[in-house]
Amino acid sequence: MWPRWLSRRSAADERPAAVPPAQAAETARAEALVRRLEWTVLRRLDGLLQGDHRTLMRGAGLDLTDLREYQLHDDVRHIDWNVTARLQQPHVRVFTEDREMAAWFLMDLSPSVDFGSGERRKSEVALSFVTVLGRLIGRHGNRVGAVLFGAGGPGGVDAVMPARGGRSHLLQIVQKVLSAVASPSRDAAGGTQLAELLRVAGHVIRQRCTVFVVSDFISEPGWEAGLGALARRHDVVAVRLFDPLEIDLPDAGLLPVRDAETGEQLWIDTSDRGFRQRFARIAAQREAQLRESLARCGVNTLELSTDDDLAEAVTRFLDLRRQRTRHRAGRVPSAQGVPA
Repeated sequence: MWPRWLSRRSAADERPAAVPPAQAAETARAEALVRRLEWTVLRRLDGLLQGDHRTLMRGAGLDLTDLREYQLHDDVRHIDWNVTARLQQPHVRVFTEDREMAAWFLMDLSPSVDFGSGERRKSEVALSFVTVLGRLIGRHGNRVGAVLFGAGGPGGVDAVMPARGGRSHLLQIVQKVLSAVASPSRDAAGGTQLAELLRVAGHVIRQRCTVFVVSDFISEPGWEAGLGALARRHDVVAVRLFDPLEIDLPDAGLLPVRDAETGEQLWIDTSDRGFRQRFARIAAQREAQLRESLARCGVNTLELSTDDDLAEAVTRFLDLRRQRTRHRAGRVPSAQGVPA
């Protein structure tokens, strides 16, 4: 028979450790956010996503669908040597892609994403988008991972959360983002190094998957090479965050403005029509350069404004993916069913 003191000690060891009040509050906020988006956004999307899961993501194919002639971008491991020998022309196997996949969210949480001229900031839009997509992907049994960057962590990286399944894992990601956004170290001056986020992601993400780069792309130059390298290995979607005020200034008189990245402050006279025109011209040039850079990297782009309806934005993105899928299927008839 065990001693009484040992029994009491064992019972105490089995009790769950007390959760700090701050952590409990963050967990409650994460749970409330996920539950609210499930009711307000996911229910609206349910009727639009039936049967469209394969057009949204890339999976790991297992079933042989067809054979076609070898092309330069094909994997040589898929060459069917028996058919190649008979026809004297290299042929590859085409597989039906199933639903087993992983999605990674590369989240830029630098100070510039805190901006918002309306009811929502860019960081709030980013978190809502990641939460909705994470739930859509995860409830099919797939895995979701995240790399958080720009909130003051060592080397710019705040957290790397491996791809796992389940609602609890998504809640952990949401909780990490909420705590990172609230971190006081984000107020430190300095430009965003988006290239570092892409470099870390290239080392962390090994298996081919779908990667969402969620950022406003206000960064030091040099990120294009990292994004292009990532797109050559994975299916990459650039989720570009912006606010209407970053493109067109209203006539609001004399205003103080502060650069969130560098901390520089100055006064601008928005009542000056010439100033507003110059601002709009420079903003349009930056928009064109950014779109050209993203297209050159070979990634799909979803532009997400702070005044966008999230359900409509996701639907717009899915429609774009479906159109590209049909276009590719029309060019290569034997590869029908393979997502864009």
